[in-house]
Amino acid sequence: MSKPYSVRVTVRGYETDVQGHLNQAVYLNYAEHARWSLLQEAGITQARLQAHGVGPVALETTIRYRRELLAGDEVDVSCVFVWGGGKTFTIEQIITKTDGTVAAEVSAVGGLLDLEKRKLVPSPQDVFRELTKDTALFGL
Repeated sequence: MSKPYSVRVTVRGYETDVQGHLNQAVYLNYAEHARWSLLQEAGITQARLQAHGVGPVALETTIRYRRELLAGDEVDVSCVFVWGGGKTFTIEQIITKTDGTVAAEVSAVGGLLDLEKRKLVPSPQDVFRELTKDTALFGL
């Protein structure tokens, strides 16, 4: 397992619901933002993925809400890739307030889609090894 990559996000007022809590769908946006930030840090852009003929796909996402988030709260959104072999991988993410309070846990199962064959590539970690400038970000 890799060392967690993390990005800081500030909860904006327009992202909250009628109770003043961060809207449930926005947790997914924060998780996705952190994942793409990690890819960018690793030197992997959408254009580079497309040029290589692959694209990341989400297969399953689970969110466990632990504590509320309110407008103005700052949170760190972490990403850790977990490799189990085969065509899929898991990205474990924790959304943590700056005081250390865990607000949510996100677990996402993903893969890399071969854009021509429209099937998952057999070994996504090999593709990430080939494309990245920093394998440690992926725990490889």
